[in-house]
Amino acid sequence: MRVILTADVKGQGKKDQVVEVSDGYARNFLFPKKLAIPADASALNDIRNKEASRQHKLDVEKKNAEDIKKKLETIVVKFVYAAGPDKRLYGSVTSKEIADALKKDYGIEVDKRKITLATPIKSFGRFSAEVRLFTDVIGTITVEVVGKE
Repeated sequence: MRVILTADVKGQGKKDQVVEVSDGYARNFLFPKKLAIPADASALNDIRNKEASRQHKLDVEKKNAEDIKKKLETIVVKFVYAAGPDKRLYGSVTSKEIADALKKDYGIEVDKRKITLATPIKSFGRFSAEVRLFTDVIGTITVEVVGKE
């Protein structure tokens, strides 16, 4: 009997997968525990529609990530900090500060955990940071640190 799993079943498959099982296993175990439904035409069509909807959502999110990536290439986030006599900052510029500045100044909301700094920013100058926007979409942002006058 062909069934569509409504939850992950050990030894059979993952949720929304169509599998072939024995009639007794389906009737006596899967159906009573609501782990599967019969694989009729309407159920298979629902599964196809769900998959198409999920794929469309992923495509839209990826396109939005590509657009944000293009914006980030042109942005320079500027920070003004005080430093000691050796031109080293008191503290450092963190990914949280970069994320907050992006949101405040440019309206781009990025999770601080998605911003990767190659090295900690503890001195004046220009630095680049990677921003993971989507699974395979990585943008680069320029961070400039200048001293207080």
